[in-house]
Amino acid sequence: MSKNPFRWLYRGMGIKRWVTFSICGVFIVIIGAFLLAKPFGFVKVIGIVWILCGAILIVLSVGKMIVSLMTLLLPRGERDLVNILYQKQYLERGPKIAVIGGGTGLSHLIFGLKEYSANITAIVTVADSGGSSGRLREEFNIVAPGDIRNCLVALADAPALMGELFQFRFSQDSQLQGHNFGNLFLTAMVQLTDGDFERAVKETSHVLAIRGKVVPSTVTNLHLVAEYMDGSKTQGEDKIPNPELRIKRVSLTDEDAVPTADALAAIEEADIIVLGPGSLYTSVIPNLIIKGVSESIAKSRAFKIYICNVMTQNGESGDYSASDHVKAIVDHSNNDVIDVCLMNNAEPPEEALGRYKEEGSYPVKADAEKVKEMGFKVFATDLLGVTNFVRHDSTKLNRALIKLIETYRVIKR
Repeated sequence: MSKNPFRWLYRGMGIKRWVTFSICGVFIVIIGAFLLAKPFGFVKVIGIVWILCGAILIVLSVGKMIVSLMTLLLPRGERDLVNILYQKQYLERGPKIAVIGGGTGLSHLIFGLKEYSANITAIVTVADSGGSSGRLREEFNIVAPGDIRNCLVALADAPALMGELFQFRFSQDSQLQGHNFGNLFLTAMVQLTDGDFERAVKETSHVLAIRGKVVPSTVTNLHLVAEYMDGSKTQGEDKIPNPELRIKRVSLTDEDAVPTADALAAIEEADIIVLGPGSLYTSVIPNLIIKGVSESIAKSRAFKIYICNVMTQNGESGDYSASDHVKAIVDHSNNDVIDVCLMNNAEPPEEALGRYKEEGSYPVKADAEKVKEMGFKVFATDLLGVTNFVRHDSTKLNRALIKLIETYRVIKR
């Protein structure tokens, strides 16, 4: 968190109020002293009263500031007092935001959003079947920990080294080749909690001192199944992307899987629900097809935002426009899970697209009018970030998201 010297003056901090009262108390004492110097007896009495009132106001104001600082002071030498006060009194008054998805897109989003509100709940897919997560699933019969780990690190308030530790990947020279330490930690925590994955995530949250919550969308050990337009099917999240076939629908191996109570509670209590960004069929939709999740989102009074991807994904959304993404989500759930679609309308530079064209990936067309015809609001703006990859720029995305929240929900921060 940046060290802004004016953060003391932010609304909701409680500092300006008591400083103002203290200054008023000083002026009252000065006025009382001036009256006390007058030769008239009744004026002297008024002066004494003013001095007493001013002194009481000063003492109360200073006392309030000291109490606030002392109650909020945490035993973390690396965090200065201003940031602690900012987090406790400003961020905890932020709107309740439930963010649903998976993959790197979700973790990048909440990393920025935690500077806007501490009331963030990341509801994360656990259907991964490749890499370290897939190997641990097979060996220990647990749900995939990878996306959960990424979100825990994104919301971590612990020292940076702890985040780096959880993201550490063992080298090829080790028998643990390819595994992340965080995945192994979560797996060990599951064993220590007698197979309770939800509790394991909560205990790990305490270790990383996260700001907000991370909850699995379900704790049923299930897999994704994709049905393609030619009628064929494939099971396993890592096997679903297929450049030769267009996905018709995805489903779960366990259709009776239920969402976690914490996921449903976060949806019910949310002021804002955000879907995405992330892989359409393997990160966002898997959460929506768990029994009861789409229905809960539809019933929620929250403002619902879908963040459309910047680039298509070869084998999954190869030629999809923004309206195609929205249609796929609605087809797997219902119309009431989205109020507005946030999409990028900036064109990436041609030199940045070379590697993507080789992979069969292209910019998502921002066909805003078509999305509006489907009955949804649209906010199209420049969300583009171009480095080694073409993806959402974290700062632009969060600014646009906050503008949406404050415009449609009249939430001012």
